[in-house]
Amino acid sequence: MTNDFPQTLTIAGTDSGGGAGIAADLKTMQMRHVFSTMVVVAVTAQNTLGVQDAFPLPIKMIDEQFASLAADLNIRACKTGMLADAEHVKAVVRNLKKYDFGPLTVDPVMIAKGGAPLLSEDAISVVRDELVPLADLVTPNLPEAEKLTGMTITTEDEMVTAGKKLQALGAKNVLVKGGHFNSADEANDFVLLADGRSFWMTAPRIDTHNTHGTGDTISACITAELAKGHTMEEAIRTGKAYVEATIRDGINVGHGHGPLNHWAKIKEDD
Repeated sequence: MTNDFPQTLTIAGTDSGGGAGIAADLKTMQMRHVFSTMVVVAVTAQNTLGVQDAFPLPIKMIDEQFASLAADLNIRACKTGMLADAEHVKAVVRNLKKYDFGPLTVDPVMIAKGGAPLLSEDAISVVRDELVPLADLVTPNLPEAEKLTGMTITTEDEMVTAGKKLQALGAKNVLVKGGHFNSADEANDFVLLADGRSFWMTAPRIDTHNTHGTGDTISACITAELAKGHTMEEAIRTGKAYVEATIRDGINVGHGHGPLNHWAKIKEDD
């Protein structure tokens, strides 16, 4: 048989430092045993200290990347990451409506770990109104969830409310990541599924600055698991276990917010 191996797609920006963006997505998908492809939306000059510059690609080039993949590959799941600005979000939305690349995970990337903006202010409403409604899963951290819902999130009850609001915007499933809470002991994430079931995922908080690319990594892992045919709940739980392992079994690279260890394995891999 030809073209039958599980294939995935990441639609995002590059990170020249290798820790986040498309680099993190490709490393994660490779580790999860799927074949990964990419549509590059923007290029950044970036390292563990921050983002020094960013350049969105011409819309025509983005359209051609989508068309090229659709003409040849059998992509079973896809995800978005950094999308730069309103014009580029609209281009991605238009292509996702044109081509079927399987279930879509939207990681609404807005701010880099070092604080640099990765999504223009005028693009946030486009993500909320046009991209999120296409999502089989949306995976915001707390600042991103606040931007998308227009509410302040300071408690776990408010995380639940935010999850419901995001689902009301059109996302079938929602993962609200609680890593930005100032809890000394654990990081709690809230999951609301399309069938109305919900649950919390808890992991011990690890004292490290090497967390660059966590959002990209968990969403890429989930995308890989969906491409392999796992259920949404299974994929989300595997994503949480994998990103926890990449932080726990860390590596030291750079002088700022270092990358994760994408070689890390979780119990089911042993």
